[in-house]
Amino acid sequence: MSALFTEAFLTALILGAVTAGIPLMLAGLGEQISEKAGVLNIGIEGMMLIGAYTGFLVAYFTGSIWLGFFSGSLGGMAVASLMALFCVRLGLSQIVIGIALTLGAEGLTALLHHFQFSQSYPRLEAVESLAIPGLSALPVIGPALFDRPPIIYLAIAAVAVTAWVFRSTNLGLALQAAGDKPAALDAAGVDVIAVRTGAVLTTGLLAGLGGAFMAEVGAGIFVPFMTNGAGFIGIVLAMLARGRPLWVLLGALLFGACLSATTALQVAGVDIPTDVIQMLPFAAVLAILVVFGRRASLPPALGSHYVRGAR
Repeated sequence: MSALFTEAFLTALILGAVTAGIPLMLAGLGEQISEKAGVLNIGIEGMMLIGAYTGFLVAYFTGSIWLGFFSGSLGGMAVASLMALFCVRLGLSQIVIGIALTLGAEGLTALLHHFQFSQSYPRLEAVESLAIPGLSALPVIGPALFDRPPIIYLAIAAVAVTAWVFRSTNLGLALQAAGDKPAALDAAGVDVIAVRTGAVLTTGLLAGLGGAFMAEVGAGIFVPFMTNGAGFIGIVLAMLARGRPLWVLLGALLFGACLSATTALQVAGVDIPTDVIQMLPFAAVLAILVVFGRRASLPPALGSHYVRGAR
């Protein structure tokens, strides 16, 4: 019984870490792309919330989980387009606009949810899993890692694709130059504004997908303010990862493990106040910032508006 209990505890911990970590990873990966191009995207929390609401809404009324993911991505991009317009095109403060977009998204989704679902709080059906033959039968890690919804495999694949783009493509070089030396990129004949706009829209797509994942896979329901700071944790992950997408994934799984500790400890029968457990991920953020914060590497032009011809 002891071995079975230990296996169940570890499986629950890893399963919860992956489920809670994927939205953080998508948010952090999107933020990393935006920051690499020189845009500090504080509005990523709002993009996740809009993605969560639109994803849940479409999945609920159409019965298609994939249409929900697609719609959540478009919702995130819609918010990101405002960020691109006001900050990249018009040169307004990235911090002020980002905070405004987040607060606006919180208010809008809470209001729409109140009018549509406050009396019913409907839930979605569980998302079907895709078991990988052989690997899904492994003890402990098999059910937690290799018998999961396909969107999880695609999200992890996005990390590998992003790493390849950063290291091996002209697009990756353009993103790097837009954040490091935008004037040099402009002199090379590449439109800095277009590169930054594309980066911000990609951030919105990934953040919206992360929000849709939270509503459709993680919770199966939309609740106002359900992101609960996930977007800001994604910003921290992006800053600490120093341009390495794999570090974003590993950091997201670490924070996901902290978030899933409540379920795992309940399985283990440990009597710890829920408030203490819910504090763990934010305590982990503070601890990691203290240890690694000084090593964070940010682009020199991060947060600065670029005007063509300016030096």
